[in-house]
Amino acid sequence: MISYISLFVSAFLAATLLPFSSEILLASLTFSGEYNLIGLWASATLGNVAGSVINWVLGRYFIRLTRLTDQKIGFWFSQSEIDKARKVFLTYGVWMLLFAWLPVIGDPLTFIAGIFRVPILLFCVLVFLGKGTRYFILMFLVTSSLS
Repeated sequence: MISYISLFVSAFLAATLLPFSSEILLASLTFSGEYNLIGLWASATLGNVAGSVINWVLGRYFIRLTRLTDQKIGFWFSQSEIDKARKVFLTYGVWMLLFAWLPVIGDPLTFIAGIFRVPILLFCVLVFLGKGTRYFILMFLVTSSLS
């Protein structure tokens, strides 16, 4: 049980503003063959989506937070990350949230989605599909290498 919780926390932290990775832990737990694969997938996916929701909330209430704390965007993301994410988001719309798992641009995309007030249910569905697919593929590759 502690491994599933550790994976959830690792995936959660990886989706927030902290420089963290959950893929190595997921791959090693999958490779061990000692854990339920659906449980591992669910722990990683739900943790990662929950972390993305934190980014959405930060974006959604960003203007209020910056007024209260007198902080700039760079407190959470670099201006260049925000500019790239905004450009991609404005070009392709909410469907870009399917790619919230991408390094560098994924976390700022979830933040921008909050700023643009993407409905939370739509946000969660798209982010869940993208991140869940990424973890599924990773686990498939690991289990395929065992054969």
